[in-house]
Amino acid sequence: MFRRKDTELARPPTGDRGLEQPFPRSASENLSVQPELPRRTVDLPTGPAAPSPSSAAEPAKSSAPAQSEGKRLIVGQGISLSGEITACDRLVVEGSVQVTLNETRAIEITETGRFTNGKAEVEEAEISGVYEGDLTVRKRLLIRSTGRVQGNVRYGELEIERGGRLSGSVSMLES
Repeated sequence: MFRRKDTELARPPTGDRGLEQPFPRSASENLSVQPELPRRTVDLPTGPAAPSPSSAAEPAKSSAPAQSEGKRLIVGQGISLSGEITACDRLVVEGSVQVTLNETRAIEITETGRFTNGKAEVEEAEISGVYEGDLTVRKRLLIRSTGRVQGNVRYGELEIERGGRLSGSVSMLES
């Protein structure tokens, strides 16, 4: 009965009756317009052969930290790992490992970490947890106060904090 005609102009509602102004509609208002948003680039890690666009634009910022950190493997607390690890710059053990390390520069065993039934030949080692097995450290072996090293141990330099334990076959490497 009381219906607006299709040709009639739409009127916005107002609080005062009788003061309504016509509200013109244009063809562009009927279309849904979405604002243009800039494209977001996703920075995915890539190999050295194909640098990402962001790393190409800022080579000093992104490549310098990656080179200083190198290839680092962290075995988190509550995780057990067994097998062989090759070509790792730094192994951080917070959980439990039974591995053979090859071509590894440094090993760090935290207070919660356990390295058992393994073999490692590294440049540097810092032991705050438990190491049992064959260990060859070409440079510096640091045993923290909570650290316990047992097995066949060879080292270049040795530092043991008060409370740290070292037992087994221990020998110094020839320089």
